[in-house]
Amino acid sequence: MSQVVEKPSARPVTPLGILAKQLETILQTFNQQTSDELLANLNQAWLLAAGLDPYLEECTTGESPALAVLAQKTAQEAWTQRFQQGATVRELEQEMLSGHVEGQTLKMFIHMTKARKVLEVGMFTGYSALAMAEALPPDGELVACEVDPYTAEFAQAAFRESPHGAKIRVEVGAALETLEKLAAARESFDFVFIDADKREYVKYFQNLLDKDLLIPGGFLCVDNTLLQGQVYLPTENRTPNGEAIAQFNRVVAADARVEQVLLPLRDGLTIIRRLP
Repeated sequence: MSQVVEKPSARPVTPLGILAKQLETILQTFNQQTSDELLANLNQAWLLAAGLDPYLEECTTGESPALAVLAQKTAQEAWTQRFQQGATVRELEQEMLSGHVEGQTLKMFIHMTKARKVLEVGMFTGYSALAMAEALPPDGELVACEVDPYTAEFAQAAFRESPHGAKIRVEVGAALETLEKLAAARESFDFVFIDADKREYVKYFQNLLDKDLLIPGGFLCVDNTLLQGQVYLPTENRTPNGEAIAQFNRVVAADARVEQVLLPLRDGLTIIRRLP
């Protein structure tokens, strides 16, 4: 009778894998090791988690002066006070900014795909739009959809200070209405970035494909597709936005018109390619 030999488990080699192993060790050693050993494991886990994002920032090409100024102005804006005064149609906060690493990622994607026409659904103060515009050729165009007039003007003021701002066309209004308008005008895009109302992600996705707003072979990037881990944590902990993103991820995975990969960048970034 042959003997079954178990394969050794793979050694974790990524920050996330090492962090998971460290946390597993902590759980296993509450009743097995001394408090000093437990503290050392916990400290190592914390170092792995806390040090990753700063290291990514350090190793990523720096943002342009225009992007740095825009990020600073966004951070200094009193978003909570403005929302309380009823000046916006939705709650706004500086954390909605895509940020340095994600901005550089999107910029790199534009270079890699050689996109000439880009659509952004959900602009906020324009950081990601400007980052992508910096990678577009001189005759390239980025159409940015933003529902809030105040943030649209906030972004446009920043665009006017950049030599790449003229490539950006801002469409103010509900995103689904703007998509209908773009489809009626028979516009199409090489690259699309979505970072808007999470509860409408499925509708955005379906409109882009059904109305041929995304060209065959084109790329779609979607932000917040891990949503603070809610999509894989127990369902009783999900918010309405968490459930909406979980549904979106299921819809994309089941759609034969696309292929996709979900990256653990910031709060999750899904890269989707429309099949030719």
